[in-house]
Amino acid sequence: MSNIQFIRNQNPKPKPKSDELKFGTIFTDHMFVMDYSVEKGWHDPRIVPYGPISLEPSTMVFHYGQAIFEGLKAYRNIKGEVVTFRPMDNIARLNRSAERLCIPQVDQELLWEGLKMLLEIEKDWVPAAEGTALYIRPFIIATDPYLGVRPSHTYKLFIILSPVGAYYTEGFKPVKIYVTDKYVRAARGGLGYTKAAANYAASLYAAEEAKKKGYTQVLWLDACHHRYVEEVGTMNIFFKIDGVVVTPSLEGGSILPGITRDSVITLARSMGYKVEERLISIEEVFEAHEKGKLEEVFGTGTAAVISPVGELNWNDRVIKINDGQMGEFSKLMYDKLTGIQYGREEDKFNWVKKIC
Repeated sequence: MSNIQFIRNQNPKPKPKSDELKFGTIFTDHMFVMDYSVEKGWHDPRIVPYGPISLEPSTMVFHYGQAIFEGLKAYRNIKGEVVTFRPMDNIARLNRSAERLCIPQVDQELLWEGLKMLLEIEKDWVPAAEGTALYIRPFIIATDPYLGVRPSHTYKLFIILSPVGAYYTEGFKPVKIYVTDKYVRAARGGLGYTKAAANYAASLYAAEEAKKKGYTQVLWLDACHHRYVEEVGTMNIFFKIDGVVVTPSLEGGSILPGITRDSVITLARSMGYKVEERLISIEEVFEAHEKGKLEEVFGTGTAAVISPVGELNWNDRVIKINDGQMGEFSKLMYDKLTGIQYGREEDKFNWVKKIC
């Protein structure tokens, strides 16, 4: 778009090799930035060299946590094209998060145009090796230099890009999950359905406790009864019980409506699987295991797409799922989704958007 200013980075960095890529440690040469003020609304969209930003110590985001973000990826498909997966759903979710945190709504088409332009400029940063991608992180922060508690009157929106390696570098390895009924991530009426920075800050303590016990992530239960399954630290959660795919319902507003979660539900139903979105208690999960009906457990998210769960620990009751191996359904969903993303499978749902 002609109204998006572009300032080229005069000191471009060397592109990393695909086998050097990890997650979130390397960033491209440019970033998208846009400002908000009450007088001008969202204005001055620009693509500038990636680098530090200057903020006053009194900037409100540091004190009251008025910050939201998104996460999606760009891929180099089997034709060599750069594509994205369901980007407008991520942009729409950014606005839902913004509404809950009193951040002004962003023009979705303008943000999409800015993202496309940034990706076109940075297309050479999109890795081509199997399983690699360019991670996209849009975020908004409150920028008023003010110590009173109220919504900020000014904001900054950024999009930064990071080439990332294959999540499973040595094949699928089911993760071990620790179920906590001591701490809660979110409650009904709170921020759980948003991608607010505060949600992730609230999850850190329990996650560190789980790691000390040898577990990868935490499975959260509901804040009221400490009984009903909600989500894992960075993923939505699914159970395959006696042939039925079950995932917690979103209706309470305490669970993030994941894009990958929705993609799995849509794909599974289109293939004839029965999928239930409902309350599911941790007792039901363990009882299903005792009866030999708990076939698979897996998480869904942008980073791993599908992450099989091989072990659950709840109140020192430990169960192994599918002998600690990747389940057939989990593998099918992974193959289907990554196949669509990389162009190996037909995109029947028009999820993939070509950039260049």
